[in-house]
Amino acid sequence: MNLRSLFSLFSSDLAIDLGTANTLVYAKGKGIVVNEPSIVAINKTTGEVEAVGKEAKEMLGRTPGNIVAIRPMKDGVIADFKVTERMLNYFIQKAHGRKMLVHPRIIIGVPSEITQVEKRAVIDSAYHAKASEVYLVEQAMVAAIGAGLPITEPSGNMVVDIGGGTTDVAVISLSGIVYSRSVRVAGNEMDDAIMQYMKRKYNLLIGETTAEKVKISIGSAYTLEKPLTIEIKGRNLIEGVPKTITVDDSEIRDALSECVATIMNAIRVALERTPPELSADISDRGIVLTGGGAMLKNLDKRIRQETGLPVSIAEDPLASVVLGTGKMLTEFKLLRRIAIE
Repeated sequence: MNLRSLFSLFSSDLAIDLGTANTLVYAKGKGIVVNEPSIVAINKTTGEVEAVGKEAKEMLGRTPGNIVAIRPMKDGVIADFKVTERMLNYFIQKAHGRKMLVHPRIIIGVPSEITQVEKRAVIDSAYHAKASEVYLVEQAMVAAIGAGLPITEPSGNMVVDIGGGTTDVAVISLSGIVYSRSVRVAGNEMDDAIMQYMKRKYNLLIGETTAEKVKISIGSAYTLEKPLTIEIKGRNLIEGVPKTITVDDSEIRDALSECVATIMNAIRVALERTPPELSADISDRGIVLTGGGAMLKNLDKRIRQETGLPVSIAEDPLASVVLGTGKMLTEFKLLRRIAIE
């Protein structure tokens, strides 16, 4: 048994989907070991990290003055470098389950229209978190792999990955991206739209956690078969007291209409820019939706109705990116072809 194989026994390679809303970590040979919100709670007086992930999310909008809950990722890119680094560090330690001196190879999925500076930030964060090698791959590409699309074949695959910060639309053939576009309208923007709508229509202030709950429970992109309602609790702006209001799905659909229209538009543009041979493939195979946003009720129906194409949702949309990135840990040949310089 040589050193190399001995080393691979203790292999600590990780694939990370560093998302705006959630960060998922996939460990070679183990599967998904971390799936938590990308949130860090920091104590301002001591500078210590109070909590990361799920615990920190519970603190969002509920912290006393000396503690701040920060989302270090914005629109799919790093907004707060130091905090991202601490978050990555925490998740990497957690993935290994023990503080051993490992220097893992790390592969990270990033949005397709990310700038050089933003790429650098992700790479540096990973190196600071003790990685030995860092590779970046485009989210849309790995999402397609994670959703099980045959991306290495000479045929067109279209994937729409709707995350927390960005929606990536891509047409892929021969393990390369033929067309890709990233719009910064996705899950978080939808939560925002719901918050704004409640403020405008009912003078009700609600927090982002509540808005997200509303989106998940009754948010939709196309008329539902049976109407849904939900009670929303918040603070009345005029009287300044807590208040509960009941809203139905059509109101929330109204609130989300602009976000959905932006995503629809990105899909339409992608279809217009696709070479005709690949368009023919897409009209047979259709569009695959991945990412948390793929779970918005009837979004598939809406896209089907507006494009006339078959639309399917990936099996585990939230994990598509990290599963696809995880596959790269064992398929180094493919990784070399798709890694971003």
